[in-house]
Amino acid sequence: MEHLTGKTAFITGGASGLGLGIAKACAREGMNIVIADFRQKAIDEALQIFRDNGWPAHGIVLDVTDRDGYVKAADEAEAKFGKIHVLVNNAGIGIREGKVWEDDVRDIDLAIDVNYRGVLNGIMTIVPRILKHGEGGHVVSTASKAALVPVPGFTLYNSLKMAVVTVMETLACDLQGTDIGSSVFCPGPFMTNLGQSSGEVRAKHLGVEVPDFAPPPPSKEGEAPPSQVDFSKIIRDPDEAGKRVVRGIKRGDLYILTHSDFKGGWDARAEAVSKAFPDEPVNPDFKKIFSMLAYNPVFEKQTQVPGYQQ
Repeated sequence: MEHLTGKTAFITGGASGLGLGIAKACAREGMNIVIADFRQKAIDEALQIFRDNGWPAHGIVLDVTDRDGYVKAADEAEAKFGKIHVLVNNAGIGIREGKVWEDDVRDIDLAIDVNYRGVLNGIMTIVPRILKHGEGGHVVSTASKAALVPVPGFTLYNSLKMAVVTVMETLACDLQGTDIGSSVFCPGPFMTNLGQSSGEVRAKHLGVEVPDFAPPPPSKEGEAPPSQVDFSKIIRDPDEAGKRVVRGIKRGDLYILTHSDFKGGWDARAEAVSKAFPDEPVNPDFKKIFSMLAYNPVFEKQTQVPGYQQ
């Protein structure tokens, strides 16, 4: 989807963090912006940025776990701007995790509802509307680099974000032959307020705040403390994330990645999976009968992404 000017982007979790960065990047392309977020105060603060810059934007209070509310939000967005062309499923939460068998079942259900069902609700609500108007469009869903290189102790976050990757890969298959693209956004570390917003989601749904995270373990006796690190050179600005997402939409990328630092981890994972296939000859008749199981051409659409230019 190369031409974005005059089109409308519907962005969940769009009032802060990565969502706001994506919203601002889309606005700079001349798009109409719908900021869908469950926090009215955050929406009001974000909309001031758009007013200051003369960017057309509209805020809608939305809980992505509410299917009926999602339909009403989509109706409101279309009443405001006519048609929706780009859906960004960015809303998500993080919860305190450890050994999965020790996690609070309420947090497990909430994480599934927001991080997985929320994405499906967006696709089921918005994609038929894009198909209907026939002007083309694109869907982006935010996963995480943790989907590609799992982080120990974060079973829910790792697995649900990997589920989002698979959803978007399959959506790309299902949308073949249309002019609607599908991308999964797997960011590394960016400056966001995920902890605060997650706490507010938890308070809304469960009536309790997120428990304090355990402090880091003390260094072992005789072990030198870690050297000082300039985190400003490691943790990036959400505005950069937004620009990368817009570039991915324009290029039609299936995967939108941000940090080449994680490539080695992904390569190790992919190699481990390859090694796990038995060293046995391939049955030539298998592919004839089960071609859809043996290979998926959707991966061929991803081309090499060039280095990022500010």
